[in-house]
Amino acid sequence: MDKEKLPELGKIHPEFFDRVIYPRLGAKDKNLIIGPRHGVDYGVIKVGQQCLAMSTDPFFIVPQLGFARAAWFGFHIVMCDVAVSGLVPKYLTIDLNLPPEITEEQLAEMWEAVHTEAKKYKITIATGHTARYAGCNYPMVGGATSIAVGSEKELRGPHKVRVGDQVIITKGPAIETTGLLAALFPDKFKAAGGAEFQKAAADIYYQMSVLDDCAIARRFPGVHAMHDATECGIWGGLYEMARAGDYGLWIEQELIPVQPVIKKTAEVFDFDPFCAISEGTLIAIVNKKDADKLNKEFKRKGILSAVVGEVVPKAKGLKIVNAGQERKLEHPKVDPYWQLVEKLAQFGT
Repeated sequence: MDKEKLPELGKIHPEFFDRVIYPRLGAKDKNLIIGPRHGVDYGVIKVGQQCLAMSTDPFFIVPQLGFARAAWFGFHIVMCDVAVSGLVPKYLTIDLNLPPEITEEQLAEMWEAVHTEAKKYKITIATGHTARYAGCNYPMVGGATSIAVGSEKELRGPHKVRVGDQVIITKGPAIETTGLLAALFPDKFKAAGGAEFQKAAADIYYQMSVLDDCAIARRFPGVHAMHDATECGIWGGLYEMARAGDYGLWIEQELIPVQPVIKKTAEVFDFDPFCAISEGTLIAIVNKKDADKLNKEFKRKGILSAVVGEVVPKAKGLKIVNAGQERKLEHPKVDPYWQLVEKLAQFGT
């Protein structure tokens, strides 16, 4: 059988990870509670009586968004991946490998936005590195590690999921895809549906975070696992969560909320929103006792959400039901967002 090859763009797919990365993780350590695996956005180390959840991501800056707005997004990408651990996000370390063309004013604007968001969420920047180098380009201008702190009791993860737990999804699919495309290619949106359509799509931008979602969810002890539906969207996120926890899923697609402007964006640009990158969409697996309570609390706080399915025994597999038709849930492998950016960029804005 042919070995899986790397995708042209985006994250490597699970099969390549399992074959090349996962078997080679350095020295073993008994204090590592959760290590690298699909469907888990963070690793966890126990230090004394406390747990540290950590996640590392690129620091993502798109100048066309404006440096303040781009830095808002860069900050939230990094911090959301530890927020889903159930522990409280507390620290950030950041390495900025900046392109030579960035100006002092642009760097100051970018850093002020990072500082503002860190203060808002009571996060301390612990250490870092800042320099300009030849060969560095936007949007990946370095990397950052986020750290959350708490007790092992407060930790969420695939080990806590049980058959019968409910699946809750917030905001719906393609949040990041819609928000970024509308900001990067405003003329394409205006040409397709007018200025009102472009503005509605661009307004999705500030939904691209699960920090507030997680702050609500961690107050409910019945929340067993959480995941931010980033690369390959909701279908990719659900698939990875099930693999990480070794369980099955029964998902009713029609129950997943789809915001009208996102539905129109998917139709106009011809992509499957459920496969598209969706930073800001929280997938939470919750016991039956707390599922309805959490869903109501999300709605009370103005966050769109719905109970869309449940955890079933692994033997029943991963199933999506739509309009009475049942199909197997598979990992999309290729996220349409990157192809859309490449296609739209070829024709300018």
